[in-house]
Amino acid sequence: MVKYIAAVIGFAYKGFFGAVTGYIIGSIIDTFFDTEGKKNPLTSVFGGSQQVSPGDFELNLLSLASLVIKADGSVSQTELDYVRGYFVQAYGKERANATFKTFNEVIKNREISAQRICHYLNQRTRYPVRLQIIHFLFGIAQADGTVSNAEVNELSSIAGFFRVNRPDFESIKAMFVKNSESAYKILEISSTATEAEVKQAYRTMAKKYHPDKLQNMDEAYRKGAEEKFKNVQDAYESIRKSRGFK
Repeated sequence: MVKYIAAVIGFAYKGFFGAVTGYIIGSIIDTFFDTEGKKNPLTSVFGGSQQVSPGDFELNLLSLASLVIKADGSVSQTELDYVRGYFVQAYGKERANATFKTFNEVIKNREISAQRICHYLNQRTRYPVRLQIIHFLFGIAQADGTVSNAEVNELSSIAGFFRVNRPDFESIKAMFVKNSESAYKILEISSTATEAEVKQAYRTMAKKYHPDKLQNMDEAYRKGAEEKFKNVQDAYESIRKSRGFK
């Protein structure tokens, strides 16, 4: 609506070019303030028409976190504390509290669709950010000391909706679910890989998980990227030492 008013005002003052300029400025205002009554991103994901003040990204992220927390049929306080600590670190206490309050009032009792949320975020985030979200969600699952099969299944579904490559998912999973093959899985290679293949895999994964990929994100995300990067380094060192090459 604003764009049409602005176009008329612009025409009155500057003729045709004023009308064009007014229309463009008005369109920006319409988009920013949602003056035409269009659904905001949260409405399209969760349904309803509730307006929210916290960022859509935080609320969508918290919704995915809630799916992981509830995946094994119980709600762990340590997992809840992990999520709250992460949000406070990433967004500050005031914004984190606003996010949790809005989630509890607006979203908590509604059906949360991981598929819809991921579809929304896929259009607005780069692949390294989605990898970091999976890493964060695995951190939640591990917060109580163990990652259950139900949590892995939920995380696998979310990764699929995020279009995360299976080797990348298995790499991040191996950072939290340890076994004799974990170091190789983190580097996305098999235990039969040659020395040259191990070194090449290390260079590739170090580049993929380098913290600079998330340099424009909040501190919590950069910290998560540093953790992934360190896991890659540790995996390589473990293989290098066990095989005895330099």
